Amino acid sequence: MTATISFSPTLGDRLSSPPPSSAPPSSPPLRLSLAPVGPAPALLDGAWWPHSRDLGAELPALTAVLDPLWGRITRVAVNPTHWPVVPRKVPVAGHVVKVGWFLDEQDPHELLLLSYRMGRWDLLVIPPRTDSVSAAWLMAAASDPLGTSTASRLMEEAARLRTMSETDRAVEAVWDSEGGHGAGDPAARPRIPAVAATVGDRAAAPAAASNRPSGM
Repeated sequence: MTATISFSPTLGDRLSSPPPSSAPPSSPPLRLSLAPVGPAPALLDGAWWPHSRDLGAELPALTAVLDPLWGRITRVAVNPTHWPVVPRKVPVAGHVVKVGWFLDEQDPHELLLLSYRMGRWDLLVIPPRTDSVSAAWLMAAASDPLGTSTASRLMEEAARLRTMSETDRAVEAVWDSEGGHGAGDPAARPRIPAVAATVGDRAAAPAAASNRPSGM
């Protein structure tokens, strides 16, 4: 399983180039996967894997990448179920993002973003402590341009696949401890395929990214 983050050359160089030895440590890399732009937008526009549940600390890095792609992000909305604190405003580079929340109307695993007069986008929010294999699968699934699953549905499917993998490993452990007897043939058991997730830019102009209503 590999996860690759790639941005436009100028932006990518700024994000991925190692800092000089005299510079302070850089912030953690942004973990983001965006669906390619198509004639019929998918239910989700990608996935975001923040490093914490601190919106004030996480949003600036996200908007720094999305502003050039989608137009300036002016508002975001979350379901407060998984966010301990929902600030009303978050200062980001060059402007302020207003933050709102919806308890019943919004998927608890989704982040809604609005760009003034440009459009609306919906990102799956992968929990910060998610293991890398599950996160890679979620990023790939949420970035599928033909995807029809909600954020919560993808989280449920990832949990199901993780349980299957853990069960498979437990059966293999029994097989090994019993010398290969009494656990069935490991080769005959279904396996979860390895997932390769590619994380990158939108290829088209921001205005074409979504045709969903832009109202919050």
